[in-house]
Amino acid sequence: MGSDTETLSIQSDDAPALSDTEVDALVLLGGTLIQRILECRASHEIEALIDSGAPLWYQDEEEGMSALHAAAYVQDEEWIRVLIDKGATWNLVDKFGNTAGDIALSFNNAACYEPIRNAGIRSELLLAHLSSNSSLPASTFLLKATDTSATGSTSTFLSSPLEFKTDEHGQEVCVVTVVKEDGEKDEVGVMMGWERPIMQETVERLCIGHPRLNSGLRILNVGFGLGIVDTLFQSLPTRPANHTIIEPHSSVLAHMRAKEWHSKPGVRVVEGTWQDKIEEIIKSGEKYDVVYTDTFSEDYTELYKFFKLLPSLLADSLSRFSFFNGLGATSMILILFLVMLPFHLCLPTTDPTIYDTYTHVSSIHLSQLGLSIPDDAWYDVDLYDGVDQDKWGKTRKYWSDKRKKQALSMLRRTVEDLPIRAYYKLPTRKIGILHECNL
Repeated sequence: MGSDTETLSIQSDDAPALSDTEVDALVLLGGTLIQRILECRASHEIEALIDSGAPLWYQDEEEGMSALHAAAYVQDEEWIRVLIDKGATWNLVDKFGNTAGDIALSFNNAACYEPIRNAGIRSELLLAHLSSNSSLPASTFLLKATDTSATGSTSTFLSSPLEFKTDEHGQEVCVVTVVKEDGEKDEVGVMMGWERPIMQETVERLCIGHPRLNSGLRILNVGFGLGIVDTLFQSLPTRPANHTIIEPHSSVLAHMRAKEWHSKPGVRVVEGTWQDKIEEIIKSGEKYDVVYTDTFSEDYTELYKFFKLLPSLLADSLSRFSFFNGLGATSMILILFLVMLPFHLCLPTTDPTIYDTYTHVSSIHLSQLGLSIPDDAWYDVDLYDGVDQDKWGKTRKYWSDKRKKQALSMLRRTVEDLPIRAYYKLPTRKIGILHECNL
């Protein structure tokens, strides 16, 4: 599961404080701008408000609507593009949990949706580039506040005790207690028993049919959790020849010892974070047929770092890789089942715009490692099929979207920086993305 971020606008330390009168004036301008867009007023009226300083980041108190939300509601493609060009924030979420892109999707309006989604792609790629190449100056305006709780901070998570228990539905769960801003405590699922069918499908796609299955696969898993995926790996027709598990959390390691994982034949438990231990594994020359990672409280920056290590971890073009990682927890769950031959991609989420954006960001980054996604590979999997939703409990609230997207892809044997052509298909409720690479 991943880290939460809260979208907001904050001033730099050097910016002068606004007086109450100035704040009231900005609120009035922002509210008026939203209303004028909803009323489809003449362009010169709306432009005058923007030119006079109406804040594009403003969200009304009643619904959390921004100017970009309003433009999406009235399906005005021109104003969506203008607002984006003038700096409107693409991923502001209203009080119903919707971004402006989600509203455009609800109308099945691709012309309105794509500029918002594309703004997100540009923003996230730029942030990824900046974070990997430089540090932003202290006076920079920020658009995201980092969550320092156990759900958003790796260091806080690793120092927080975990509880392994059976819930009221008889499912094994692993939870961490988070103290919210109001002082109330909330249990957040690190891993839950209802994830078993997803893990089962993951293992089947990673392992069944693998040319080396009968001789015993070499498997690396990062993040043990409840041990669901590792138990499934151990239950393959032929047990793995080498099953390495990297796990940093002391509570999980104690749970593993109680379950005697450290003494299982062919299993090696590496105690520590993958960031601390992976270089040692790479330097040893160890290669894997299957690599899987399911971390908690790590954001896309860390996931991207892991992507870059794959050429050093995977044995050859027969090797397969998959990850299950949450990016934004309650706002998005991103599952990418990436196998080199084939490639399987699943991304369930409550926010289709953010989901779609990270689909593209991940695809672009992975394509730079030589991965391509065939244009006919996307298909849906129903998350609710045959499942008693009452058994999910609060820990599955981020799975409110009923379907997840999956895809197949191939890995080239040599890494090249390839140009990408992307084709988009917008069905009734869900954006389907079809990628084609110029190979």
